[in-house]
Amino acid sequence: MSNFKVFNTTYSFSTKGEIDFVDLTDKVHEVVSQSGVRNGLVHVFAPHATGILVLTENEYGLLNDIKNFLEKVIPKRGGYMHPSNAHSHLRSMLLPPDKTLPVVDGRVEFGTWQSLIFVETDVHPRRRTVIIQVIGQ
Repeated sequence: MSNFKVFNTTYSFSTKGEIDFVDLTDKVHEVVSQSGVRNGLVHVFAPHATGILVLTENEYGLLNDIKNFLEKVIPKRGGYMHPSNAHSHLRSMLLPPDKTLPVVDGRVEFGTWQSLIFVETDVHPRRRTVIIQVIGQ
């Protein structure tokens, strides 16, 4: 008989507006620990049109570089047809709203400097939710 498990939960948090970073790394570790899954995958999904997830180093200078990159590639004032926040939607098209990570021996496997970070691309503070699903044995 298989001991395959699926554990689902959500996590809600507030953002401060454009462009805000929320580190989800500790929460993902906590959920995997609660799930009882020893080996499998954890999938994190942000069901928002203007929110993205990135795996990167949570370092002040780098986060500012990300802000500058997004502004350079898709500027806030670009003569868009969509009212008020077209640039937010376009920025969220560049990077995915989800990440999948391995779970090995009951722990999420992150790289040495990696953190899982939600990036708010919308123009106002928002209440956001991510869905965290852990699957495996």
